[in-house]
Amino acid sequence: MDKKIRCLFGTDGVRDVANKGVMIPEMVLRLARAYALFLAERGVPRPKIAIGTDTRLSCQMLQCALEAGFMSAGADVMLLGVMPTAGVSFAVRHYNATGGAVISASHNPAEYNGIKFFDRNGVKLSDDDEASIEEYLGDSMLDEWRPTGASIGRARDAFGAMEVYVKHMLSKAVALSLSEYKIVIDCANGAMIEPARLVFSALNPKDMVFLGDEPNGININEGVGVMCIDTARDAVIRECADFAVAFDGDGDRVLFVDRKGRVIDGDVIIWVLAKWLKKRGKLGGGVVITMMSNMALEEHLKEEGITVYRCPVGDRYVYETMQRSDSMLGGEQSGHIIVKEHVQTGDGLCTSLMFLQACKELNLDIGELVDEFSPYPQMLKNVKVSNKEKALSHPDFLRSLRECEDIIKGKGRIFVRPSGTEPMVRILLEAKGVDLKSIVEKLASDIQKIDEELKNKVV
Repeated sequence: MDKKIRCLFGTDGVRDVANKGVMIPEMVLRLARAYALFLAERGVPRPKIAIGTDTRLSCQMLQCALEAGFMSAGADVMLLGVMPTAGVSFAVRHYNATGGAVISASHNPAEYNGIKFFDRNGVKLSDDDEASIEEYLGDSMLDEWRPTGASIGRARDAFGAMEVYVKHMLSKAVALSLSEYKIVIDCANGAMIEPARLVFSALNPKDMVFLGDEPNGININEGVGVMCIDTARDAVIRECADFAVAFDGDGDRVLFVDRKGRVIDGDVIIWVLAKWLKKRGKLGGGVVITMMSNMALEEHLKEEGITVYRCPVGDRYVYETMQRSDSMLGGEQSGHIIVKEHVQTGDGLCTSLMFLQACKELNLDIGELVDEFSPYPQMLKNVKVSNKEKALSHPDFLRSLRECEDIIKGKGRIFVRPSGTEPMVRILLEAKGVDLKSIVEKLASDIQKIDEELKNKVV
């Protein structure tokens, strides 16, 4: 069976500059109707859909459109308010909803926004399901299907949803105390502010310093959070803290900073969690990582006798691979991590609690983990490109890539991929004993040159 082609959906839902392109209210309303019709034609005559948002100014506008689209298609709506992506996933299951939607552009700047959909299990939709929704957008039935009277959907506020999510998170950390630590928590001016404050306060830290906890609608991810980890790093040094926890705008990613100001990325967190879960007999078939994970992680896991599976970038691809391999842990270097016993999508708060609990039980010093992990030197460069796919498949670029691969043969690897959410090509190089910068700059220059030629080419 041929795989369906998606045009609208990317790596993590539909995303664009808010009020431009595909993120205009008219398009979001049609997208909502298409999702409701998708559910109805699969045996759910009156879907119940939970909606959560991050703190962007444009969320209110897009929520109105999404809400109207759902109700006009006969779906009932539960409004969760500002809620981390994983909180929406949890709410779908907790309230027995048919599906869910998150209005967020995650780690992107405030001018962007997006829509991510969940199924009734709180799992992000598959590529095929997203392609099916796109098909409904072009189907005349979408415009003809107009419930009337009592069949029109209703909306209600889900009061107390945040408290339920926080209580659920605390139930995962009943034996965890942070009384010996002074900690910095960076919430990226996003959706994790309230739950992080409530959960970490309940764990009784010696002292707590909050950053990125004053959202104004246009400062999400701006100079704070995982996208600007230097802010947390500087705060750790300035405050003489034991470590920092940094989230992104929708709270599905988390990174740590140790007391020496060094970043503990998703690879190190996965390494610690894998050892912990194996010791507890809860690792399942192995660990799923993406093509972006450092080679050192794979080597460390294999030394522990742990099977490693690699998959494309994106936490839903991680989850799908976990399902196929019966793995209970998977994630990305960027901090999207899924501990399947507890969550169905990346949850920065759950990950941070599990990581801290693992360090306690394994008697690991958070300040020494980076030294013990000893990653391959790695360089990641984002190159702005208009014609991503054409540039990467161009013969001149493929020739340049082969030349660079010959230089690092046996010493490391190069991974080049188009961004699923931005007009970018991402170049990752990791190797020992080579000049990373010169190789990456050559590839970046070649891509830009080819892209410029493609733009100027007269068709």
